[in-house]
Amino acid sequence: MMTRKPLSRRLDTGRHSIAPALLTSCIIAATLSANPAYAAGTLAGTDIQNIASATFDTAGGPVTIQSNTVVIKVDELLDVTVASTDPGDVTTSPGATGNVQTFRITNTGNGDEAFGLTANVANGGDDFDPTLQQIVIDTNNNGVYDAGVDTVYTSGVNDPVIAPDQSVTVFVITATPAGVVDTNRANVSLNAVARTGTGTAGTSFAGAGQGGGDAVVGSTTAQGTASGFLAVRATSVALLKSATILDPFGGNRPVPGAVITYSLVATVSGTGTMNNLVITDPIPAGSSYQAASITLEAAALTDAADADAGRFTGTSISVAAGNVPAGQTRTVTFKVLIP
Repeated sequence: MMTRKPLSRRLDTGRHSIAPALLTSCIIAATLSANPAYAAGTLAGTDIQNIASATFDTAGGPVTIQSNTVVIKVDELLDVTVASTDPGDVTTSPGATGNVQTFRITNTGNGDEAFGLTANVANGGDDFDPTLQQIVIDTNNNGVYDAGVDTVYTSGVNDPVIAPDQSVTVFVITATPAGVVDTNRANVSLNAVARTGTGTAGTSFAGAGQGGGDAVVGSTTAQGTASGFLAVRATSVALLKSATILDPFGGNRPVPGAVITYSLVATVSGTGTMNNLVITDPIPAGSSYQAASITLEAAALTDAADADAGRFTGTSISVAAGNVPAGQTRTVTFKVLIP
């Protein structure tokens, strides 16, 4: 009766049909595992090599022979995604310049690829079209637009070259027309296309891939687009002035000796913030200013041009109310005497 060899023995000798197949699988697995994994798979230009072997017995003992080497070069897959990275609408105002919108371009292919960039400020379905000023590449990779540091993009001159699985941040800089109104929105998009070529998935460009293989268009058609929005946050201010009179007899008649208290109420409306609001009022003829009578939100202010918000110029009062969000008011009061 024949005694069967242990499995481990059979694999070591390689004299059974399972051994070459297993050996071939191991070679392929070892070859693939030596390459880093990318979003689109093995790095473009990588050579996948395989050699098979066969072992057999002869009168002189075991003999092993090898097959020819099969080399397959991995083609470059062209894929890209674009995403807006702003947390929401970017705030703007009528006539504003230097609006900054932020996008991230990611190479989801498997080879280094240059991408051409275009911005579209005339998308339909929104309220206005801003003016494109610049496309800027985040040179120092800090994710924040740094004027004078980051590089202004010129198509065909400094197209960003992105490695597989890597990203580049790009800023789209625009200006807002003066005629927009509060709550208007504008759709601004950024498009990135692979310079090697685009097309339907599976389109091939012979010999154009990194490492000498072909370049093959992936599922993204080798181009990507993302949109972000500008939102107008405009404000307006209404100023209401009123007066109360206290005469020397306890009444409210405007007679000599009476003190007039003026109240100025600034109401800000809209959805943004009124910046650097300053309220001024000339001292009316036929009256004299009452020293140290200025208040802002009932807090006393000095007459001097010092650190606080109020001052008396000799002919008028002035109060710097600061930045006032829409929906809020600021109240200024001061007193004059009828001589």
